[in-house]
Amino acid sequence: MFLEQFPNETRQNGWIEVVCGSMFSGKTEELIRRLRRAQFANQPLLLFKPVIDDRYHEEDVVSHQGTSLKAIPVRHSDEILTTWAKEKVVAIDEAQFFDEGIVDVANTLAKKGVRVILAGLDMDYKGVPFGPMPQLLCIAEYVTKVHAICVSCGNLAQFSHRTANETEQVLVGATEKYKPLCRACYNKIAH
Repeated sequence: MFLEQFPNETRQNGWIEVVCGSMFSGKTEELIRRLRRAQFANQPLLLFKPVIDDRYHEEDVVSHQGTSLKAIPVRHSDEILTTWAKEKVVAIDEAQFFDEGIVDVANTLAKKGVRVILAGLDMDYKGVPFGPMPQLLCIAEYVTKVHAICVSCGNLAQFSHRTANETEQVLVGATEKYKPLCRACYNKIAH
């Protein structure tokens, strides 16, 4: 289990945390868990999501398990900085859908003493690093990679296999379009 150990939390030092993994690995659940702890500690926070992610709700961030928190949908990463009003914690779900500017946004907030938590897919359905995620992983002080369970064999899964016929990189969906697979099972049906 991941142990959160943040030295000097009481000082005004900011940092970046990234939770990554495949579809159905619990990224959003983990993001919400961390935010609920911050809420319990009365830390002011903001939660953002990309407008494109309207699977379960237009405004709330909702996990596949149904856990939810109120969020601010944004079209562009710059909107995060213009909305921020000195909250101590800023969280961003589905970070892979944001433009490359999300890296500068995360760095800017961390430099201002903010705890920045991002969650997102590290790879797309082809097994290729997704959007700004590689850069976010590089600049983060803390990285948590979570895994789903392979629906074919039961091993740990890190691939999001697309079952729909669409070929564009961004295709928002859930169990009707994706299933988690381990490397061996994914390679058997590789694209």
